[in-house]
Amino acid sequence: MIRLAVLSLVAMLAAALPAAAEFELGLYSGYQTATDSKVKGDDPSGIGEFDFNAGWEGKSMSMPPYWGVRGTWWQPNNFGFGLDYNHAKVYADGSTKSDEGFNILEFTDGLNILTATVFKRFPDQGRTWTPYVGGGVGVSIPHVEVQTSGEKTFNYQLGGPAVQWVAGVSYPVSPSWTIFGEYKGTYSKNDVDLKGGGDLQTNIVTNAINLGVSFNF
Repeated sequence: MIRLAVLSLVAMLAAALPAAAEFELGLYSGYQTATDSKVKGDDPSGIGEFDFNAGWEGKSMSMPPYWGVRGTWWQPNNFGFGLDYNHAKVYADGSTKSDEGFNILEFTDGLNILTATVFKRFPDQGRTWTPYVGGGVGVSIPHVEVQTSGEKTFNYQLGGPAVQWVAGVSYPVSPSWTIFGEYKGTYSKNDVDLKGGGDLQTNIVTNAINLGVSFNF
């Protein structure tokens, strides 16, 4: 599902953009957290209906780690268009699970935010570093890992719409290589199915400080 979505968005963007555009491929990781959010749904094989506020943890450096990759086609007017895949993740904290009857409640093989992005950079001849801002819209494709006292859900699903927002600075270390640091936020709606005929809904906001490197060609 993730591969099909990526290939479809790449094909659309490639068809719409001029061949002369500068292409930048970036890889990043960092420290990611998530704010508390409402979780509601029904688990007929276990605890039945539920409705509570969950405390989420990011655990950025735990396996699998938090990371992301993006491709951007920069135009002569310093606008960039591309794709961003963000392997964010969230774990329900211990008190949430014990209080609400969950053995497992997490999206940890990725909350997986895939967005079509627009960036604007602000180069200046008098400095070597370049600030930029950006945003995007797309979808969440979470790996759902949920279990109460009943059946375990463990699969990828299409969660719902998502958005991202970014602000950062980049610094060239050679004609082809650039390093960057940024703040990145995401919002995603996640309406997923539970094994045994149930469902779960939660809207998740993540915040991250990223460091990355990009190759330009």
